[in-house]
Amino acid sequence: MNLKLSEKISSISPSVTLEITAKAKQMKSEGIDVIGFGAGEPDFKTPENIRKAGIEAIKEGKTGYTAASGLKELKDAICYKLERDNNLSYSAENIIISDGAKHSLFNALSSILNPGDEVIIPVPYWVSYPELVKLADGTPVEVNTPEENDFKYDIDMLNKALTNKTKALILNSPSNPTGTIYSKDELEQISKWAIKNNIFIISDEIYEKLVYDNNTHISIAQLNEDIKKQTIVINGMSKAYAMTGWRIGYAAAHKHIIKLMSNLQSHSTSNPPSMSQYASIEALRGDEKAIHEMKKHFTNRRNYMVEKINSIKYLSCKSPKGAFYVMANISKLKGKTIKGKKIDSSIQLANMLLDEAHVAVVPGLAFGNDDYIRLSYATYLDNIKEGLDRIEKYIK
Repeated sequence: MNLKLSEKISSISPSVTLEITAKAKQMKSEGIDVIGFGAGEPDFKTPENIRKAGIEAIKEGKTGYTAASGLKELKDAICYKLERDNNLSYSAENIIISDGAKHSLFNALSSILNPGDEVIIPVPYWVSYPELVKLADGTPVEVNTPEENDFKYDIDMLNKALTNKTKALILNSPSNPTGTIYSKDELEQISKWAIKNNIFIISDEIYEKLVYDNNTHISIAQLNEDIKKQTIVINGMSKAYAMTGWRIGYAAAHKHIIKLMSNLQSHSTSNPPSMSQYASIEALRGDEKAIHEMKKHFTNRRNYMVEKINSIKYLSCKSPKGAFYVMANISKLKGKTIKGKKIDSSIQLANMLLDEAHVAVVPGLAFGNDDYIRLSYATYLDNIKEGLDRIEKYIK
């Protein structure tokens, strides 16, 4: 094509996770038995009470446009949830409902950033963070959070990354891909730092209900009113409620920020699906026993995966405290040769495992750290056992 295309959009990298998933699906369609550890969604059906609410909305003809920023009834349900679960008091004017949490993140970043503004991002990061910042004309500033620090920021790291262009900090707890959770003390330190330096906090809390053992989720916004004003809380229905295809995310923030996000959304996507919004009201106000059952399975799967990975020569991992991913350290495997092929990157290893062992994992380079691969335990335990056995056999 001779016509010039957008330089900004041309600079955006495709999602490696989606590429691996697409390749694995293609192999499956060709009759190859592939075990997939790339999934970023629960392998459970949306709970029955939520599905019924969506069906009833359709039967009752609640299928038209809503307000661009979402239903008032759902905003009220979100406020109820935030008060109940997070001790956060908001009103409907502080809430926007979007087409998934990723959409909420895009709207938030687009509403606070000006060209050249810097956003601090932890490494390993969720694959879309840097690209979303770039789409909003910002500059991602990646901060390496080492495994020995449980993949978390500390204040020294933040001070080194701070410049006069720093506008925001992305905080993801529980984290994708590491499963790490920030404690109250750690959040208080970050809160003081952000207030002192006048920095926005983008707090991605999409995995908040998927925490294990005796760990608890704390939203940084609940610590005090000052940090609450500087925080944009991002959440959604996809993970805890197994509602990935329903496409409902939401943000809670100062009303001036929400107003800008709503204006943007009104000219881009308008409202999220109406029937999905009605189903989400039931999810937030209804019985949550399905979540507890899902967590039991995730806990058992996590425990098996962590123990097995740590028993495989050259591999190791920490036990994640939340979400449903394990970051397996492959640094001791790099430089080794398997079947005549020298392993020099996580992408190469991921392709070797997929092509030859028929196991799909996500290379750590997609998350900013080439010394890891990510495995999701959002799949049946039998699949986890078979997949890890294949990996162990291939490495041996």
